[in-house]
Amino acid sequence: MLTEAAALGGLFLAAFGAATILPFQSEVVFVGLQLGQAAPLPMIVLVASIGNVLGAVVNYVLGLWVEHFRHRRWFPVTEAQLDRAQRIYARWGVWSLLLSWAPLGDAFTVVAGVMRTHWALFLLLVTVAKTGRYIVLAWVTALAGG
Repeated sequence: MLTEAAALGGLFLAAFGAATILPFQSEVVFVGLQLGQAAPLPMIVLVASIGNVLGAVVNYVLGLWVEHFRHRRWFPVTEAQLDRAQRIYARWGVWSLLLSWAPLGDAFTVVAGVMRTHWALFLLLVTVAKTGRYIVLAWVTALAGG
């Protein structure tokens, strides 16, 4: 059986990776830890949120330098995804960062860097969005009998 520290470390890495270019899904790990009671639920939410937000910060920094890397094969979003995210961002502004938890929402975190969004506002909105997602996930899991 995993120790609490190892379980939370794995969750952190999955949550971090899920918010970056890496193909991770942190929800499966999150629910598994919640169902297995590997750690207190507030700690699971906190660790997942911190990892996911820090992954988004990596995207933001990439966005600051996007013109240097935009056409590289490893770049985290396609040209079409980036263009779509920029159009949505231009329409909704920083509030689109509240969708950073959703599929393709990580593109908004890259665009926030491209658009030079103030880092404190970026951090606040992304933290609200990503933490809110994990709280809702924990609630739904608990309702489902977890």
